[in-house]
Amino acid sequence: MSRNSLRSLARRVVPTLLVAQVVLLPLQSASAATLTAHPCASAAGCGSVVVAPVSQAAPDHGDCTSPEPVVCLIRSETPQEREVARDQRMRYHGLIADMERTACAMRAEGRSEEEIARTLVRMRNDAKDIVRAGMTPEQVAELEARNQKKYGNPLGPTADQLYLKYGSWEKVSEAATRTSAAVDRELGLEYRHCSCDVLRAV
Repeated sequence: MSRNSLRSLARRVVPTLLVAQVVLLPLQSASAATLTAHPCASAAGCGSVVVAPVSQAAPDHGDCTSPEPVVCLIRSETPQEREVARDQRMRYHGLIADMERTACAMRAEGRSEEEIARTLVRMRNDAKDIVRAGMTPEQVAELEARNQKKYGNPLGPTADQLYLKYGSWEKVSEAATRTSAAVDRELGLEYRHCSCDVLRAV
């Protein structure tokens, strides 16, 4: 795929990916309905944390040294576009916090680790499904064909496949709530996991 095609894809897909939790919010409790970073979580030193300014470098259309495709796409954007991407990334972090909040609530109810992991994987895959609504049919077909071939599922790995990979339901939950440190770092962010006490307070 050419650099111009990648950039076009980024403008279509990345913003949708980073705000996918907007559509998921009705599935969450009322306390999870805020889309911006929770100030209480930030004050507690967790959640989506700004650690550096957005790069003001000119768009880089040369060869990218990062193995992470989204990082390359961010580097090809203007500083203004990166600012927008960072705001969207922080909203995406809100989805991760919502998933962690869901896990905390389920554990408090005495739900099994398997049930929790399956719920989190479903939330993550639901987000992927929503993301693809913002893509062209050709792009969706290409991604789904790749995942179908690799996982037998157009949305990506199932909870059972992740269990076979990681060996425990706790690790499946950890994987489901993981965010790309490389992408976060490129936008001057870190995602720091919150304790259940903090998540219940925000």
